[in-house]
Amino acid sequence: MSEATLINIHAVLKTSSVNGPGLRMVVFFQGCSRNCPGCFNPQTHPLDAKTLMTPAEIFNEYYAGGVEGITVSGGEPFSQPAGLERLLESSRARGLSTVVYTGFTHEELLKMPEASVALTFTDALIDGPFEIEKTEKTLLARGSTNQRTIFLTGRYAEADFYMPGKIELIIGKNGIVTGTGFGGIAPFGNIAFHNTP
Repeated sequence: MSEATLINIHAVLKTSSVNGPGLRMVVFFQGCSRNCPGCFNPQTHPLDAKTLMTPAEIFNEYYAGGVEGITVSGGEPFSQPAGLERLLESSRARGLSTVVYTGFTHEELLKMPEASVALTFTDALIDGPFEIEKTEKTLLARGSTNQRTIFLTGRYAEADFYMPGKIELIIGKNGIVTGTGFGGIAPFGNIAFHNTP
């Protein structure tokens, strides 16, 4: 796999406390053809090129150290399997844990050779399409009850994903707001704001 593999990126958070265990860097992939009704980040759906970066460029520009791991969300990360694989591999080489959110089920990914390789570099996978009619505020790091947290290594357990009622809103330089986290918009006292390019 080449370090020069380009990834179409929507945004990157240097730090987040609502996208998996501990303080994490979060990479939002651009592009998703699933278009789940009620998706928290519909601006990540268009498949056109947003920002093309290699994994090395992502780490050089955004990695500030002091984080436990990297979380990859979207958009749909597995729509760019080669880039996802290289990003996760680079993360592991830095000793970082890896969490990936996907609209595919684990079973679907295992049938996709180009996607299944990325799973070998994934500690925890949150799988399944978002289903708005199956939302509950008590879910651990998941948007709807059909989604599952699948632990692919022994690094994490379910208790590590307990982050109730906390979201972050990312306000881009272009004014577009990207939300991340779980538990709904209220109460506003639990919202953290980040500026990102």
